[in-house]
Amino acid sequence: MDFIDLRSDTVTHPTPAMREAMARAEVGDDVLGEDPTVNRLEEMVASMAGKQAGLLMPSGTMSNLAAILTHCGRGDEVILGDKAHTVLFEAGGISALGGIHSRQIPNQADGTMDLADITAAIRSDDIHYPPTRLISIENTHNRCGGVPLSAAYTRSVGDLAQKYNIKLHIDGARLFNAAIAQGVSAADLAAPADSVSICLSKGLCAPVGSVLCGSFDFIQSARRIRKQLGGGMRQAGILAAAGIVALETMVDRLAEDHQRARLLAQGLNSIDGLILNPGTPQTNMIFCRLSDRIPFDAKETAVRLAAKGIKAGVVAERGFRLVLHYWITDADVEKTVRAFGEVLDVP
Repeated sequence: MDFIDLRSDTVTHPTPAMREAMARAEVGDDVLGEDPTVNRLEEMVASMAGKQAGLLMPSGTMSNLAAILTHCGRGDEVILGDKAHTVLFEAGGISALGGIHSRQIPNQADGTMDLADITAAIRSDDIHYPPTRLISIENTHNRCGGVPLSAAYTRSVGDLAQKYNIKLHIDGARLFNAAIAQGVSAADLAAPADSVSICLSKGLCAPVGSVLCGSFDFIQSARRIRKQLGGGMRQAGILAAAGIVALETMVDRLAEDHQRARLLAQGLNSIDGLILNPGTPQTNMIFCRLSDRIPFDAKETAVRLAAKGIKAGVVAERGFRLVLHYWITDADVEKTVRAFGEVLDVP
């Protein structure tokens, strides 16, 4: 059975153009800085993010980990939202591998952290406390609904960080989604940050990779951290070639994913037994839940949907996350609405 896979945009496959570019990519040893395709990709992403330099990483998790390890030393502290990807889904790497303490404060419904909460979390200079070195925010914010954070909010966080002489990192795995949704550039959204990580392997459809961007000095330090983590790759131009095609062909078309998310939400909203989260979707993610009328939970619902060719992401006992991407068509949207309606058509 051919499935309509809405579990994540990480399930995307490279396009034929990407596969062709990978096959003919010019390569060299990237650890030695001699892979021309990697170098070109890093320069492209850094330019789009408005930063001096970039560094190709195998994954977004490694990008965030390397960024935090570069900004912080053992015993230092990073301020994060309690629903941040780094907190929930990165295996505690900053603590396990870096000895870095996370100060977790509540994420608001719109993905932001309240500025007053951030200010209150910044430590005073006291030997009893870990030094606050970094603030990390996420754009778009995954677990808050795929919501885009505004340039104005990010500037306010950046101003706060500057005031207290600490750094700002953006987990920008889906930063291009945020930019397209708001009609601004990725550089505008990343401008106040000292570092930003951008994934190529989600909505952009490349098979592998994330690029960490920042100043020349920051990237030089991060390069050593990448080596320590085992992320130094050799003829990585084969992977970087797909990333270049992704940047050239996939960024602007993210708007299509957002539009299909709205269409899917409209269809799902008409189904008795399914409740959409307020405001969803703002980009390519829909968050919804089962009403009390439905006698089975989200896992059982997902099993029943799978029997009809739909893979849905279960994120809570009665909740779903549905993610639109390049490989989802208008016909797939219609089929998904029908499948949900049939599964939830219970007495």
